[in-house]
Amino acid sequence: MPIITLPDGSQRHFENPITVKEVAANIGQSLAKSALAGKMNDRLVDTSTIIEDDVQLAIITDRDPDGLEIIRHSCAHLMAQAVKSLFPIAQATIGPVVENGFYYDFAYPKSFTLEDLDQIQAQMEKLVSQNHTITRSVMSRDEATAFFRTQGEEYKAQIIESIPTNEELSLYQQGNFTDLCRGPHVPSTGKLKAFKLMKVAGAYWRGDSNNEMLQRIYGTAWANKKELKAYLYRLEEAEKRDHRKLGKQLDLFHVQEEAPGMIFWHDKGWSIYLQIQDYIRRLLHQHGYQEVHTPQLVDRSLWEKSGHWDKFGKEMFSTHLEHHDYVIKPMNCPCHIQIYNQGLKSYRDLPLRMAEFGSCHRNEPSGTLHGLMRIRHFVQDDAHIFCTEEQIQSEVSDFIDLVFKVYADFGFHNIIIKLSTRPQERVGSDEVWDKAEQALELALNNKKLDWELQPGDGAFYGPKVEFSLKDCLDRVWQCGTIQVDFSMPGRLGAEYVASDGSKQTPVMLHRAILGSLERFIGVLLEEYAGALPIWLAPIQAVILNITDQQADYAKTVEAHLLKNSFRVIADLRNEKIGLKIREHTLQKVPYLLIVGGREVENKQVAVRLQKGKDQGAMSLDAFTEQLRADVIRYTNS
Repeated sequence: MPIITLPDGSQRHFENPITVKEVAANIGQSLAKSALAGKMNDRLVDTSTIIEDDVQLAIITDRDPDGLEIIRHSCAHLMAQAVKSLFPIAQATIGPVVENGFYYDFAYPKSFTLEDLDQIQAQMEKLVSQNHTITRSVMSRDEATAFFRTQGEEYKAQIIESIPTNEELSLYQQGNFTDLCRGPHVPSTGKLKAFKLMKVAGAYWRGDSNNEMLQRIYGTAWANKKELKAYLYRLEEAEKRDHRKLGKQLDLFHVQEEAPGMIFWHDKGWSIYLQIQDYIRRLLHQHGYQEVHTPQLVDRSLWEKSGHWDKFGKEMFSTHLEHHDYVIKPMNCPCHIQIYNQGLKSYRDLPLRMAEFGSCHRNEPSGTLHGLMRIRHFVQDDAHIFCTEEQIQSEVSDFIDLVFKVYADFGFHNIIIKLSTRPQERVGSDEVWDKAEQALELALNNKKLDWELQPGDGAFYGPKVEFSLKDCLDRVWQCGTIQVDFSMPGRLGAEYVASDGSKQTPVMLHRAILGSLERFIGVLLEEYAGALPIWLAPIQAVILNITDQQADYAKTVEAHLLKNSFRVIADLRNEKIGLKIREHTLQKVPYLLIVGGREVENKQVAVRLQKGKDQGAMSLDAFTEQLRADVIRYTNS
């Protein structure tokens, strides 16, 4: 007589064993219709699972994150079924869930085409309309191996042979298609309502380049067609906003084979870079930071003492000179400790805040390089705060306030906060880690902030808080971080004289707000689709003359605005005004100032916004004040 405890604490009593689906029907027919699976004592199970003992049970629907995961997993099987029905000699290998969707790898002698994808999509929809029941069965390893070999599925047989002999395997059947899987799956194919196949790519069997190349078909799946449509819209928008395309279109930067993972900044792109750097520099000075600069080449011994060589040696560029091994700096923290160590420090000198726009190099795999987002040479808005244990709370609190101010100034208000705790490979005692983790948790709670826990994701020397931005397309970009480090200062000999005259080791807070400046510019370009806020725009206004008769006045307007420290140019080409307006609109220039005979006569400019709105004619002084107000508005946000 099982007793079922539901998520709200209520209980249901049954005289005989009962399936998850029958429990859902007992609660309500609408729930039974929408049930995709069950969560029984925190374990996901099929709706056909029989409950014989007392359990805690939640009914999973497409409104639950687990439900969406099950939908995507079931869609991978649906795709494999469609491929096998259309291309019988294709072998299905593995098909997991990935972010926003799923994929399945196939061994097939011919290359799948876009037309093939359309066929597979249509076949999947046909199988959904047929609403095949999905049933689970169990086999021994040897039985399952023999079964798949008789089906011509040699790759499946290889997977099964790598599983321990005493383990029973679950198989799922839908129609005439059977697949190896732990499950659970939706009850029938009719539950899969919104999916789309996206692309075909190559993939090595088991991820090993020594193995044969397979074909990977990617798809996306959602709870309903509305969510699918929204996702496809976001993808379309993301394609339009791709910072690599914008970098070329707006003449901001480029990369080339001779310097993989390194950025060639053009004049306009470097203007954006310098505006961001100057903005951060002003804030750092206002908040009591010293700005320093440290060498690019540092003896390998320093990185060994700090612990970085053992952890990240393969990611470091190194060279040999005059019987010494040198590392091209991959991060700044050990070098900042070297500056700290120059001269005796007292508790009265703490907190000491040390900042650097640190130029770093890391040997990222070539396959991961991606525009500004993943590169080998980058600059961080990096800083380290040397303080006492008693000062941790106030320093972390002040940093959090600074982070939120900076992100708001750049137009980001949806901030996700995560606390990452000790990883398996780490330095320092558990007692030290306890203190560091508790310090960060207390700081977050004192600010009354919502945050998520990421167990095991801390740095090797200390726990960290990560600050991520959610952009206009709901994409998440991890940018800022603050880390509490009780270990590295001691490893590198940092000390201060305490109030009682004893020598103590300072706590070191590693912190960055933007992270990599290059990556942050990529995020900004995609957030604003290249039309950056006016204070960041590389060209804030362009003066366009209608005929050559206004050329001298256009130069006068340009000179006046340049004198007021604005970034402007005059386009005096002998081209039609409509062409010039279109070109500079596509270049995302915020203000287009058009001057004709009337504007010359009245000493005015006709003001047009980049989005096409005409503000009419205004005096040069009036426009100057408007532009100045727009430029400084971010500092008052």
